[in-house]
Amino acid sequence: MKIVYILEQFYLHGGGEKVTCAKVNWLSKNGFDVTLISNKQNNKKHIYPLEKNIKFIDLGINYKKGTSYFHPKHLTLVPKHIIKLYKILSKIKPDIVVTLSLQFDYYFLPFMTKAKTIREFHSSRYLYNINRNKKNSFFKKIKYTIHDFIEKKYNYNVILTIDERKHYKSKNIVVIPNGINVISNSTAKLKKKTVISAGRIALVKGFDRLIKTWAIIAKKHPNWKLEIYGEGETKDINKLQKQINILNLQNQICLCGQTNNLQNKMLESSIYVMSSKTECFPMVLLESLAVGLPIVSFDCPYGPRNIISNNEDGFLVKDQDIYELAQAIIKLINDEELRFKMGKRAKKSTSRLKQDIVMKQWLKLFHKF
Repeated sequence: MKIVYILEQFYLHGGGEKVTCAKVNWLSKNGFDVTLISNKQNNKKHIYPLEKNIKFIDLGINYKKGTSYFHPKHLTLVPKHIIKLYKILSKIKPDIVVTLSLQFDYYFLPFMTKAKTIREFHSSRYLYNINRNKKNSFFKKIKYTIHDFIEKKYNYNVILTIDERKHYKSKNIVVIPNGINVISNSTAKLKKKTVISAGRIALVKGFDRLIKTWAIIAKKHPNWKLEIYGEGETKDINKLQKQINILNLQNQICLCGQTNNLQNKMLESSIYVMSSKTECFPMVLLESLAVGLPIVSFDCPYGPRNIISNNEDGFLVKDQDIYELAQAIIKLINDEELRFKMGKRAKKSTSRLKQDIVMKQWLKLFHKF
């Protein structure tokens, strides 16, 4: 069976990229003919290692990061995008084409190939649905109607949690969670006075609220430190650093930038914290559990509650309540025995989401065609 996966780029860290890499590698090892297509790799090094039999093709469309696909400059690239992708798919003649959720090819892929098509979502539609239910202009209503129409043209739309299903109009919805590729043999010792968080430096990740939370914690535990890993726009990073400076937390909080070995950073920490406004099925939580790291997270829509077992391997606190978030972290700081118990349960809990188990669900879907 020939399978093509399409993603925007494969040179930056990201949950979607990491999950896709694990899937295509698994498929390649299990005898599938796999091609990975990107829109703007620009000859940059792959961020995650691919199996040698996987073919990688870059279309070289080069949409500008952070700018709407519907910007006039981008619209001039659309014919080039369509022609290049059509020629490649016509040559490969795949059985199945899978595209990640936020790419421009989503709009035209079902109309340009005889292959079965799957759209794979890696983000929550919670905020999308809130905006949709507001009083919108005529043009926005048209946009949502077009989205609904196109989604129905895919053979399947794959989402990560059952909670997300209510945000979709089409009936061709399948729920398949993310899997974890490697259950780590290493376990965090949970002794170091470090709390860790990671993700794209963007408003949706709520790092501004995490910094406010740490101002509460630092008063009681000034010798504990918070490390935040991730990359983002310079203006967003500067804004967070300014907030840290105003709160005089420079010695307690580090904006550490991107790391190529987040697992090692987790192993050197004692607690993982998530402060996002919305999440779908964050890989970083699976990776935390895999090294035996207890988690404290807002109970935001909808991902954390599908991964964390509250009061077992972590704490889910009232969404966006920084006082409750602080108190849960302080509880784990104060109670070393509780940290160890939760860490042990965290390690065990990842077995249900091993890559082999999750990929069997994908194979079942592929063989429906």
